[in-house]
Amino acid sequence: MTVVLLATDSDSVFAEVDATLASDDVDVLRVRRGADVLPVILERDPDLVILDLQIGSMGGIATCLAIKQEEGAMRLESRPVALLLDRHADVWIAREARSDGWLLKPLDSLRLRRLSKALLGGGSYFEGEPEPDVDPTGEPAST
Repeated sequence: MTVVLLATDSDSVFAEVDATLASDDVDVLRVRRGADVLPVILERDPDLVILDLQIGSMGGIATCLAIKQEEGAMRLESRPVALLLDRHADVWIAREARSDGWLLKPLDSLRLRRLSKALLGGGSYFEGEPEPDVDPTGEPAST
């Protein structure tokens, strides 16, 4: 069974993620505070963590940084962490937090499925990132 941990205090965000990802093979767990994420990771070992940007006093960015710090110190097994961003300007801070992927709100089922499939498959998914310049041969354009 795949376990997805979602940290959000928004009932509508939870409803969208749960309706999209939950199935007989996927369990979506919810916490309402960023401070509750690490204890739940230790207890339930989720395959994917999704963090809402704005959650209580410890938001998604601080929570993502805490997870990545614990992984870097080898106190926590590595797992993909995604952020749900409020606006395009938040992309910079999501990148700085070393998130494995992100989506811009409002959410929709198609994009949520793409994000989860990419991250659970070992890849990344960065919505709103500029595409690199490519010349007609398919090679990166020189600058």
